[in-house]
Amino acid sequence: MAGTLYLVSTPIGNLGDLTVRAAEVLRDVDAVLCEDTRHSRRLLDHVGSKVPAFAYHEHNEARATPGLVARLAAGERLALVSDAGTPLLSDPGARLVRAAADAGVPIVPVPGASALLAALVVSGLDATRFTFYGFLARKGRERKEALHELSALGHTAVLYEAPARVADTLAELAAACGEGRPAVVARELTKQFEEVRRGTLGELAAYYAGAAVRGEVVVLLGGRPASADAADPEAVRARARTLHAGGASSRDVARALADEFGLSRNDAYRLASEGRGDITASESETA
Repeated sequence: MAGTLYLVSTPIGNLGDLTVRAAEVLRDVDAVLCEDTRHSRRLLDHVGSKVPAFAYHEHNEARATPGLVARLAAGERLALVSDAGTPLLSDPGARLVRAAADAGVPIVPVPGASALLAALVVSGLDATRFTFYGFLARKGRERKEALHELSALGHTAVLYEAPARVADTLAELAAACGEGRPAVVARELTKQFEEVRRGTLGELAAYYAGAAVRGEVVVLLGGRPASADAADPEAVRARARTLHAGGASSRDVARALADEFGLSRNDAYRLASEGRGDITASESETA
């Protein structure tokens, strides 16, 4: 008979979050598959597990998967863990799960800690519907497309980000989605220096531009407000004309339009420029 592949969620910081069931599985399987065996060995020692641990990560998963499936098909029980949280969520494992399922191997989830869900429920943003983006591409067309998609998303989005890139990502999100969009940065969840900072994209981008960020980070973005979808371009241009006529700079006009109509910075600048152009054309006709 085929063995079983267990997908075991591990703590994201606090060892007390490991479930009793997870500890039992980690003690009873034939082997544990880990991203980093040295990291996971500490957890295995904590629960009294003496089973062998083998590396399974993005650099060897293609090569290692066939052999692991053969072991499962022969009756072995294997547990897959990530360094922290739930396997497969921005972590290796999808290839093995697909291959095991195709081979008819039973696959059993052992739920537990997840930075994604912990950040979502503590954020204060709407959690009835959300999209998980994992880590955005660092640059290029794929990143631009993701930012454009996020700017139009009508529900909560959840991202993972490396500490050194948090400030830049928040600045890019503010430019794409509008500085007034609600957002949350959750850092070091379940650990000693846990921090959940709420605000607008503009406020958070300004704060983290001058802050040293450490630890694991989750960024959450509120959905595009309904008013932004319903904004009448002509009404926005009319407001821009009024602000320009009052002496406001193009930058101030764009910022006001973004805040009042829930527009992205790019859309706000475009409509602000069009509003200013309308004034110039009217003055030319009068002359």
